[in-house]
Amino acid sequence: MSPGPLTILVVEDERIISLAMEMHIKNLGHRVGASVASGEDALAVLQGLRPDLVLMDIHLQGELDGIETTRLIRAQNGPPVAYATAYTDPETMARALSTEPLAFLPKPVSPGDIKALVQRLLAAL
Repeated sequence: MSPGPLTILVVEDERIISLAMEMHIKNLGHRVGASVASGEDALAVLQGLRPDLVLMDIHLQGELDGIETTRLIRAQNGPPVAYATAYTDPETMARALSTEPLAFLPKPVSPGDIKALVQRLLAAL
């Protein structure tokens, strides 16, 4: 990964939230490689997309939730994942933390949240 515009995969099952995140990402000069609503679709897209970052909701459509999807991404040495979620109960947080995410962004995700996330990722290069 090189510094500069990032390619970000958005995994969010609420279309209005997904559109807002996509707009924030694009307004910051980065690229939305794809936007999908399920863990299964995220894993399929990752095969060819090779994003720099995955912005992942925890509760998704389909059989896989965001935490299990992240676990599978990490097992394949995939890109870093940041969770965007409104769920902060202790059990969910413990499961999510076990996947070693780059960050947690509270919903609704703001442009400032995404900017800080991108800066954190670029600083790690």
